[in-house]
Amino acid sequence: MFVDTARVRVQAGKGGNGCLSFRREKYIPRGGPDGGDGGRGGHVIFQAETSINTLLHFRYEPLLRAPKGGHGMGKKMHGADGEDLRVPVPAGTLVRDAETGELLADLSQPGLEFIVARGGRGGLGNNHFKSSTNQAPRKTTKGVPGEERLLDLELKLLADVGLVGMPNAGKSTLISRISSSRPKIADYPFTTLAPNLGVVDLGSHRSCVVADIPGLIPGAHEGRGLGDRFRRHVDRCSLLLHLVDASLPPERGLEDFGAIGRELELFSPALAAKPRVAVLTKLDVTEAREHQPALRAGVEALGFECLAISAATGEGLAGLLGCLSRKLAELSPGRWKRTADGAAAEVGAP
Repeated sequence: MFVDTARVRVQAGKGGNGCLSFRREKYIPRGGPDGGDGGRGGHVIFQAETSINTLLHFRYEPLLRAPKGGHGMGKKMHGADGEDLRVPVPAGTLVRDAETGELLADLSQPGLEFIVARGGRGGLGNNHFKSSTNQAPRKTTKGVPGEERLLDLELKLLADVGLVGMPNAGKSTLISRISSSRPKIADYPFTTLAPNLGVVDLGSHRSCVVADIPGLIPGAHEGRGLGDRFRRHVDRCSLLLHLVDASLPPERGLEDFGAIGRELELFSPALAAKPRVAVLTKLDVTEAREHQPALRAGVEALGFECLAISAATGEGLAGLLGCLSRKLAELSPGRWKRTADGAAAEVGAP
């Protein structure tokens, strides 16, 4: 099950108490205080990992509690620090304070860590309170309780390219052809009920991650359909591929294209400003091949680059992958570099 939001309470460990103790050894009179300090309580730490891609496990663990610190002991022995509770979260998780809405952390890269609740400080033993005027102190302090927070978690998938479009535009079919992702495909709207990720091989040790987002429809920003629930997953994409069903009459295709553009604008102007390439689908259908010239002309007149493909037969897919490679190199120069022959290669690739 794909779950991209969750609420969880975290509680760091309480610090251990300081010890009240006096040294008692044979032949050592007036040994003096030797009570040790308590240990620190364990932290609760979130760490981003790529091995998980859902927040489902938080539904079954609504409370995350770190261990307490150990109490101090005689002979000035310090109590053990509580073990930190490390909780794996999907890379791309936003952590917010549920009560204030404050963004605490954006774990956008694998390996990032954030202490969401700090363990309490350990108490002081009576050894800390000895002085020339108080050589037998009986004072100690207790450990401090650890932080406790109610957190809202929101997952934004990490993808380079997002597929958007009306239901049944062919997004799932496309991602199944260009990657190893195997989403459910059927001939009725809203077959895709959750985003799908696929790693696309662009050749020459180059790859990108593509996200198939459930179909948008007019009014999605008001809660219609499913697209409003998953819009957050295209926020991090560098490029949007806008799929248009070319088997529809050109007027209908252009109307759908404009409707999705308006929905993106209503969701977020920043999202609508992302580079968008139109992809006309279903060229294997006779009507689509007939409608394609007029539909292409209409889309290009709006200022968008336009490609035409058939995911079923593979026609146009090589050109689409070449477009992805070129666009990603232009949009993310820090991640991609140019090889001697002019091709784009991912920085750090073998």
